[in-house]
Amino acid sequence: MSYRFEDLKKSCHHEWQAYINHDFVRQLGNASLAPDAFRHYLKQDYLFLIQFARAFALAAYKSPTLADLKQAKAGLQAIVDVELGLHVSYCREWGINEDELSRLPEARATLAYTRYVLDTGNRGDLLDLHVALAPCMVGYGEIANWLNSRSETLRGEQNPFDAWIGMYESDDFQQAMQAEIQWLDAHLAEVTPARFQQLSRIFSEATRLEIDFWEMGLEQRL
Repeated sequence: MSYRFEDLKKSCHHEWQAYINHDFVRQLGNASLAPDAFRHYLKQDYLFLIQFARAFALAAYKSPTLADLKQAKAGLQAIVDVELGLHVSYCREWGINEDELSRLPEARATLAYTRYVLDTGNRGDLLDLHVALAPCMVGYGEIANWLNSRSETLRGEQNPFDAWIGMYESDDFQQAMQAEIQWLDAHLAEVTPARFQQLSRIFSEATRLEIDFWEMGLEQRL
């Protein structure tokens, strides 16, 4: 049997739907999310991005081919040189300055998911690491597309969170998402059923930790 990324999603269908369709996401889409909940999420997402950059550095170390090494370098460079700067600017629009960001404590949900990704990558190989990252790298693009498919989703000036949706529906992010799916499809096609079960557990656990990240934002908890 030849496996694909869709098979990972099917292996934990309930968890994936709970993540994509979470109340945080729904409220963000229909503009009913509490502004303080979104601010709390933005702060923790900044800390998450820093650990995400470390994961790409680990991916570079784990890369068995030059193509994989170049992909990891591009990901790390995009986060450090572009995404973190954009995130700081976006936080500023929400009244969160860079000094505040530099002094933030990590919420338990932030610690749990990011350290799970790094630990998985350290213990396993490059495929393990990519599978642990997939709920974020692929999930946010799917969430933007799901929001745009709903009649309840508000866009433009009537939704203060419209820029967030726009970020993940953008051509750049959607292309990066598709590239990641293609990479996963190519590597999953070569695994045995026993290996796929291992990867399914990683994907399921990472998805559950992403659900906890939404909960953290919704409940504004550390």
